[in-house]
Amino acid sequence: MKINIPETKQERIVVIGGGFAGLSLVRKLAKSNYQVVLLDKNNYHQFQPLFYQVAMAGLEPSSISFPFRKLFRRHKNLFFRVTEVERIDLENKQLHTPLGHCNYDHLVIAIGADTNYYSNEEVEKNVLPMKSVGEALYLRNSILADYEKALSITDFDERQGYIDIVIVGGGPTGVELAGALAEMKKYILPKDYPELNCEEMDIHLIQGAPQLLAGMSEASSKQALEYLQDMDVQVKLGTRVNRYDGRFAYLSDDTKIRSNKVIWAAGIHGNVIPGLPAEASTYGRRLAVDRFNRVQGTKDIYAVGDIAYMEEPDFAKGHPQVAQVAIQQGQNLADNLKRALQQKEWKPFSYKDKGSMATVGRNRAVVDLPTFSFQGFMAWAVWLLVHLFAILGTKNKVFVFLNWVWNYLTYDQSLRLIIKAKGKGKD
Repeated sequence: MKINIPETKQERIVVIGGGFAGLSLVRKLAKSNYQVVLLDKNNYHQFQPLFYQVAMAGLEPSSISFPFRKLFRRHKNLFFRVTEVERIDLENKQLHTPLGHCNYDHLVIAIGADTNYYSNEEVEKNVLPMKSVGEALYLRNSILADYEKALSITDFDERQGYIDIVIVGGGPTGVELAGALAEMKKYILPKDYPELNCEEMDIHLIQGAPQLLAGMSEASSKQALEYLQDMDVQVKLGTRVNRYDGRFAYLSDDTKIRSNKVIWAAGIHGNVIPGLPAEASTYGRRLAVDRFNRVQGTKDIYAVGDIAYMEEPDFAKGHPQVAQVAIQQGQNLADNLKRALQQKEWKPFSYKDKGSMATVGRNRAVVDLPTFSFQGFMAWAVWLLVHLFAILGTKNKVFVFLNWVWNYLTYDQSLRLIIKAKGKGKD
């Protein structure tokens, strides 16, 4: 069965994945002479940098999500289907999906990366990841539900299991989560749960590397550590979680931590689509590409974003898996595909590092620019502005801004609701 997409005389570009890379490419091709087909398992774009705020009840998921169809409604050459790709047929230039097969002239793989559990099945079974809006909502429900349960538990050790939280991974996600939890412990929980002794709540951040925010400057790493320690977060550096059975996290330093919730933010690896040649796969299950984002061992297939592994003089071990790389690769490939129609020479990709940043909490953030670093209130204000303008949709920008202003003025978060999906025949 063939997927129901109109056949035209235009060459067809199929893009798998509507994250930062895929969306930037599709939007740039919106007025081109290509037929562009976007495939994604969701009908919306997710703004990943703010997942942790959804998990901490600071933002509604709708505020950081934007429907693809609203973006594409004015462009007759853009088509969107909600589906997943089961395999790629290189010989016939087809994608096989549950909706049917889809032909392509050019294929762009922008499926991003998923949580890396480092082949530890026990950890994968018991920890809580946060790589989607759905997982962030589940985490929010889990945290709030456990606080409710803790009110009825008299045994100290058992109660600690419900209120103590372990975060694994000291990158931006882990640091921002730890900071948000620390602020919740200080400002929110004493008001919502006066029967609980919030001083008993422990927040643990476990980092395998010897420093936090390993991709940032030493000054930013040290400052982030100081911020977290001031906020009473217990940080362990150079330590790994070897096991987690749902009750205890067993660490590499031969200690263990009692907690019913371990949040896993310790790394990512590429997603895999069957059908690609073996030589295309490289470090971290990423796809090896050249400077034009062409996948090794294939023809007319490209990879952009977190799934792509590209070496260039300034990045001999590949680019960092961050949004700016994904956006720039998507835009560069779109420009090159336009050049192909005009029979012009393609331009190789060159990443322009605009800096990196992370927030630890109210008035606390670190920013690394190409020439200098800074911390504190100004860094926090810059972080807010950059993320606010990056969100899709004017309404979403307004809602997020109002939520941030309200939270700042009142020291409160208004979305502490335990909302669980329920359908016929389900609990």
